[in-house]
Amino acid sequence: MHTIDLAYVGRGIHEELVAYVADQEGYYTDEGVHVAIRDGIKWKAERLRRGAMIGLGRALLSRLTDGIGWKVLSVNTHRPLFWFIGGAKVTSMADLRGRRLAVHAVHTAPGCFARIVLRKHGLDPDRDLECVVRAPGDYQMDLRRLRDGSIDAAYVGSTISPEQVAEEEGFRLLAWVGDHFQIPTVGVVVDPVYIPLDSPALQALVRANQRALRTIAEQPRLAVDYIALFLDRLTREEAQQYYERYVAPYFTPDGQVDLNIAQQAIDAVAAELGVASVAADEIYQPAQ
Repeated sequence: MHTIDLAYVGRGIHEELVAYVADQEGYYTDEGVHVAIRDGIKWKAERLRRGAMIGLGRALLSRLTDGIGWKVLSVNTHRPLFWFIGGAKVTSMADLRGRRLAVHAVHTAPGCFARIVLRKHGLDPDRDLECVVRAPGDYQMDLRRLRDGSIDAAYVGSTISPEQVAEEEGFRLLAWVGDHFQIPTVGVVVDPVYIPLDSPALQALVRANQRALRTIAEQPRLAVDYIALFLDRLTREEAQQYYERYVAPYFTPDGQVDLNIAQQAIDAVAAELGVASVAADEIYQPAQ
């Protein structure tokens, strides 16, 4: 049996769902590969390069700023699962002006995406609001700080369901990143210096993940079961709504990348970082 490490670099459905389905449904075993799923959230790029990685956004930033030749072999979605949630007094993105926003750091992929979306709403993240930088986690501390008023809004990921949290807590769902900025952000990416693109273990991993993507698209009840396991504060009906709103329409069933979307996203990220852009086909490979 072949063996390969697969590191996630964030938490939540956005990052973990497809690999989790592939693992739990036995698709890796069917492909004859042992996939060791690693927590790479705090790993430096040099360590991540020695295995496959799920975080395509992090790989892109690394390619643009460090020149590491990451290659993406499969893409799960082009719509990042991150949201802006406001406290009771913040009713729109425009209301963020002059407010305190808990958000990921500038040099992280989610933080970069947040800045791009803020600019799309006419807000300069360096001048028009106070960005309170915090490390990514399950965002429970953000909810606590929204309750006590020490922040006015938070940028959160898919360890929570934004609609359910907003309704329960009296907060406002201000914007979903996927409505305003598209970019391939999760899938399978490697550095060919360490893992050749024709590696049998890598190819088996990609096939299993693409099978999991088909399962998510073709077996909604099973997909909702897995979503409910991740988001265990949700009722079955709420998990179904989450699937219908964010997963079913936007998770690709075949792992293929849209190079036009990818190029626009690369250009936007490069502009935000103040570095030179690169051609999408230098990073994203067609799925086999």
